[in-house]
Amino acid sequence: MAKPNTFLKIPEERVGVLIGPEGTTKKNIEKKLSVELQIDSETGGITITLAEKATDPSLLLKAKDVVTALGRGFSPEHAFRLIRDEEAILDVMDLRTAFGRSDSDIKRVKGRIIGMNGKTRGIIEELTDTNVAVYGYTVSLIGTFEQAEVAREAVQMLVRGSMHATVYRFLHRKRRDLKKKRLEIWEKPPEEK
Repeated sequence: MAKPNTFLKIPEERVGVLIGPEGTTKKNIEKKLSVELQIDSETGGITITLAEKATDPSLLLKAKDVVTALGRGFSPEHAFRLIRDEEAILDVMDLRTAFGRSDSDIKRVKGRIIGMNGKTRGIIEELTDTNVAVYGYTVSLIGTFEQAEVAREAVQMLVRGSMHATVYRFLHRKRRDLKKKRLEIWEKPPEEK
């Protein structure tokens, strides 16, 4: 019986990041997720195959997310958050299809998302506890579903032309809401005290 596999392409200039120094990144992915990676350095084509010893078929999808994250501009440390954190997801927004903009518009929007010296991206990361990568025509996020949802909304506000101060206020408000929600989970209702 054929082993389950999947295929994807990443930009050729990101293949080196996927392989890592002396193949360490590739080996870590293969070991931690029980997969085998076949990499075509010429085209950026990656075939991910579930290893014989693998018992969980969802590892194939997790490996695909990790490879996609590396291809979309994340460092291995940030991409491996998808392995370390069970709740972490990868959310990739294509600025061309999502917002239908020209190359010059996309360049301007990417500048708004990154901000001067990376300030805006840093604020989004800090206030949502996500990792943000702006690469090519995409903006990618790694975090829990709730964190990524808030970061996505902040990015969409910037794309739509909202002022940075408005976006920062939105992020501060959402951060308070998320903290409050986490605290409520741990508090007992009054009738149980």
